[in-house]
Amino acid sequence: MTKSTMRPDRVNRSGSGISAHVLACLMMAAALAACDEKQATAPPPPPKVSVATPRVETVIDYFEFTGNTVASNTVKLVARVEGYLQENHFKDGAPVKKDDLLVSIQDDQYKAQLQQAQAQVLAAKAALVHAETELKRYSDLFKQHAAPQTDVDRWQYEKDKSAADLLSAEAQVVIAELNLGYTKVKAPFDGRMGTHLVDPGNVVGATGQTELAEINQIDPIYVYFTINERDLLKIVADERAKDPANTTPVVERNIPLEYALLNEDTYSHSGRLDFASISASPTSGTLTLRGIFANPHGAVLPGLFVRVRAPAGKPADALLVPGDAISFDQQGSYVLVVGADNVVARKGVTTGAQRGKDVVVKDGLTRDDLVIIEGALQAIPGRKVDPQQVQSAPDSADATNSQGG
Repeated sequence: MTKSTMRPDRVNRSGSGISAHVLACLMMAAALAACDEKQATAPPPPPKVSVATPRVETVIDYFEFTGNTVASNTVKLVARVEGYLQENHFKDGAPVKKDDLLVSIQDDQYKAQLQQAQAQVLAAKAALVHAETELKRYSDLFKQHAAPQTDVDRWQYEKDKSAADLLSAEAQVVIAELNLGYTKVKAPFDGRMGTHLVDPGNVVGATGQTELAEINQIDPIYVYFTINERDLLKIVADERAKDPANTTPVVERNIPLEYALLNEDTYSHSGRLDFASISASPTSGTLTLRGIFANPHGAVLPGLFVRVRAPAGKPADALLVPGDAISFDQQGSYVLVVGADNVVARKGVTTGAQRGKDVVVKDGLTRDDLVIIEGALQAIPGRKVDPQQVQSAPDSADATNSQGG
């Protein structure tokens, strides 16, 4: 009886002690969880971004094309006479001046042939003088009835034949002088030499005209490019609008051109349009054009790809933004702008050509838009940012707003 009455009390005391401990632990865990939840739900501050309004500048609209440089003159130097090649007087790839001696061919034989031809001239002259003297003598004798007519006719024939022989001998002298001159191959113009194709000691000209080397004239230098039908018609219309009474062909109107090499940011090479094909390609609808440009010191080599531009229209105000601010997706090119309440928005834009590090925006922006120029990776359309407005630095490059080519 006594034991049975005491156990329930012990059990109740033990059970009430465990429940209190568990309850205290649960309360502490709940407090910690509430604290963590409060910290987790606290929003982070908006990311900082740099913004600037588009820069406004007066630019000229341009057509832009891709072309390649070509030597204005290219000549393959050949051996026009047969003989041993004595010496190459040029260094491969070196610049040369007009009339510089480039190649010497053995000339002993041709000097002897010239002397032989000159001797034949002297003999022909002597024969002609003798025939003229005899013709005069027999003509006088015939008048005195001291010589027959056949003698007069014979010396008339000898005189005419000697005159013809003299002309033939003089022609042989000219040919011999030419052949002797061909033994000295000279530069036809100022240019740059290619590599030599024949080493000294070889016989050249034995089986035809042997190629000795190649020379290119690269000052001035040509740039060939093509223009599509749409841009061609616009350029023609613009030129006619400037002076409707001018009937001079467009290609003869001194249209300025500029080009830049692939590693150049500015169009520093100036020239003019000097040739256009007489017809457009019916398959591609393009016309081949050629510009001529000064190339002092031969700095630009033939065969390089270049960017060519031609002016189109009159100067006009344009908006420019840094090229790094423009992004691309499946919808096209766009920029991120900061609108009301500092919320980021996406704006699709139509871009023109690059101007230094800036790009011309032809459509999609206004002068008052705040364009994100730094920190765009942290900016998400529809979310807030902390904009820091900066003043975009002017670019020193020339405006290159282009309408494609």
